[in-house]
Amino acid sequence: MDKLTDRLTITQPDDWHLHARSGSILQTVIAHTARQFGRAIIMPNLKPPVTTVTQALAYRAEILSALPENTSFQPLMTLYLTGNTSVEEVKKAAKAEHVHAFKLYPAGATTNSDAGVADIEAAYPLFAAMEKFALPLLVHGEVTNPEYDIFDREKIFIDTQLDRMVREFPDLRIVVEHATTREAVQFVESAGHRIGATLTPQHLLYNRNAILAGGIRPHFYCLPILKREHHRQALLKAATSGNPKFFLGTDSAPHTTSSKENACGCAGCYSAHAALELYAEAFEQAGALDKLEGFASFHGADFYGLPRNKQTVSLIKRAWTVPKQYGEQDHGITPLKAGEQLAWQQLTD
Repeated sequence: MDKLTDRLTITQPDDWHLHARSGSILQTVIAHTARQFGRAIIMPNLKPPVTTVTQALAYRAEILSALPENTSFQPLMTLYLTGNTSVEEVKKAAKAEHVHAFKLYPAGATTNSDAGVADIEAAYPLFAAMEKFALPLLVHGEVTNPEYDIFDREKIFIDTQLDRMVREFPDLRIVVEHATTREAVQFVESAGHRIGATLTPQHLLYNRNAILAGGIRPHFYCLPILKREHHRQALLKAATSGNPKFFLGTDSAPHTTSSKENACGCAGCYSAHAALELYAEAFEQAGALDKLEGFASFHGADFYGLPRNKQTVSLIKRAWTVPKQYGEQDHGITPLKAGEQLAWQQLTD
């Protein structure tokens, strides 16, 4: 990493958790990711969800067709685990060059998760197949029982589901996606080397006051929800520790402004427009810019067994104002930090 007072150059990073959507929204957002990242793990929770290798390859083709010219960005596809997923489909996925993981959504846990797994224990034969064929399982780690407080759902999932999964399938690579709590950090740190976690920019930069203080602020509402300050501090410490179990995953989730700003606003923060700048802000606040390259560019690639990127990207310490909206007026997307300043900016050719 080349670090000067006003310039930061690192190996090109990857985004290990991205929502790209499809159709017109995909056309609006994918260039933001391709500008900074070499690759991205693409989430499969479309409507309908991406549940087969055939669907994943078709979705990949759609993403590639939406990319700007002269970009080397590569989408890494995942399959949506359902109660109808078969062991045979796991085998097909393991043999498919462009499919890299399965995603586990507990039914009803987040956006477009209604088709998710209602009985996780019933999916154990599928986990066994993933373990056998060395296919990672990406976990949205929250329980969905309505009697549990929304701020406790990650911890309860770890205690009641994830701990047993790890013990039952010791050779299964599992990613605790968008970890949000001190308990999640402690779990990942104490688990074996096959357990990793992605951390988002919003969970590193904000606590739950961002949603609730001074009025309801829907563009900070995401799932898992922002937590108390001591959880944010634990996440930031993990991200900046140099521990290879923790790596970059934005969970950038584009929703139209109108779908966020209504009586029942949807969950998700859009961060792809300035992902690396947001992470740089968090790492700089922690006095750990020298740890950003490992977190952003090395740890995730190593966990997935993929080569590290060869190119580099550079940020310069130069304030700029984030646009209030991206995309067409009626279908626009309000980004994280809309209308606010960011201290770092990516250099372009």
